[in-house]
Amino acid sequence: MIDRAAKILFMLSLMVFVLLYGVVAGAFGWFPRGFVLRAVEQGANLGISPSQSNVQPNLRDREGVHVEKPEKVQPGMTLITSLWDWDDSGDLEIGAKLIDMERQTIHSWRLNRGDLFPGTIQLKGPDVGRADIQGTYLFPNGDLLLNVVYVGAVRVDACGQVVWRLPEFTHHSISRAEDGTFWIPATHGEKRAGSERYPEGFPGFGGKKVWVDRMLHITEEGEILEDINVLDVLYMNGLERYIPKALGGEYPVPEEINDDVTHLNDIEPLDSAMADQYPLFEAGDLVVSLRHLHLVFVLDPDSMEIKWHTSEPFIYQHDPDFIGDGWIGVFDNNYDLTGRGAMLGGSQIVALQPHTGKTEIRFPTQRSDPFYTDVRGKWQLLENGNMLLTEARAGRIVEVAADGSTVWEWIHAPVGDSRVPDVTKGTRYDLTEKEVAAWPCSSLDSADDWQ
Repeated sequence: MIDRAAKILFMLSLMVFVLLYGVVAGAFGWFPRGFVLRAVEQGANLGISPSQSNVQPNLRDREGVHVEKPEKVQPGMTLITSLWDWDDSGDLEIGAKLIDMERQTIHSWRLNRGDLFPGTIQLKGPDVGRADIQGTYLFPNGDLLLNVVYVGAVRVDACGQVVWRLPEFTHHSISRAEDGTFWIPATHGEKRAGSERYPEGFPGFGGKKVWVDRMLHITEEGEILEDINVLDVLYMNGLERYIPKALGGEYPVPEEINDDVTHLNDIEPLDSAMADQYPLFEAGDLVVSLRHLHLVFVLDPDSMEIKWHTSEPFIYQHDPDFIGDGWIGVFDNNYDLTGRGAMLGGSQIVALQPHTGKTEIRFPTQRSDPFYTDVRGKWQLLENGNMLLTEARAGRIVEVAADGSTVWEWIHAPVGDSRVPDVTKGTRYDLTEKEVAAWPCSSLDSADDWQ
């Protein structure tokens, strides 16, 4: 009995010693800190393996393209960002594919996080486990601007070679303004208790450090023009009340959400060609989505005035867009604590008209197939009035007509034990095979062969 107690005491003492040594070794650079960091860096350079949160059970018994109503489909090609098993090895890597309406891959960007940001060890951020692509913008010459989540923004050419990189912990959407500049969400590489405006700490936080979201305005060459602190904007406009409304209550929310207070996920500028249709706003105003506060607002980035805001009827929303005639369309995840939206009926597209106060549910309708993603999700209003919806957690992109019925869909091929990777975004582009054939590294015949 004494020997057993002595052994237990020895093991506990050894565990305490190892723990204390690990802390001191990390602080002073003692062995084996250098080996650990090099191993982590090599892992980053080889490409970070996706966490299980990036791969979900397959919900459907089909894959690839299915054309339900070809006469109602918006012509063009669809850019898809996801994780891919490029060489049938079972390993998933980040990248993008451009497909035609019949499923054929017209062009692909096979990417590697370590190549995009060599030597970068990014172990910080609210969603550090999601080593994938979020926002994208496709240039006419085949260049692709993308966000590697909580690492940075990078522009690659059609061959996947880096043109420039911006290691500013960017994430989520990329939106282009009419002058060719971009608005991109970002955070800092570490939690912060305050800002230049609030050097003593954000009021009411009691010195607590949190992830502070930023709104970056950058040039086409990747230079930062503006860097706007989202928490500062809320306090300046008296909207800090949404923080306790969303994060308070009798039951405490998870610590990671407490730290990730706002979770900025979209910034969309209003073009001058559409500005006259919005009596409350002006060209250059930004519609912004803060997921964890269930808050959408329109901001004048020059004066920092929030001209309009609402938190209804969203639950963890994404992707607000100016869609014309005074309307703002929003991808409402409508997260209801269930696996497939069993309580509230699934995700929806909500349209709001700020100058009249009207609200409409544009999708789903009685003709719609089940659609739900508790996180992520994007939508695009197409020229013919259809909507292209990204059901991220189902690995699915679906085009629906104005009446809500499905006209076209694409579903990611399952990997491993019948699971599908998240699809972070699907975007329809008005491209022809001749235009893509002119890109470097195009797998199509030369553009000169097209009449």
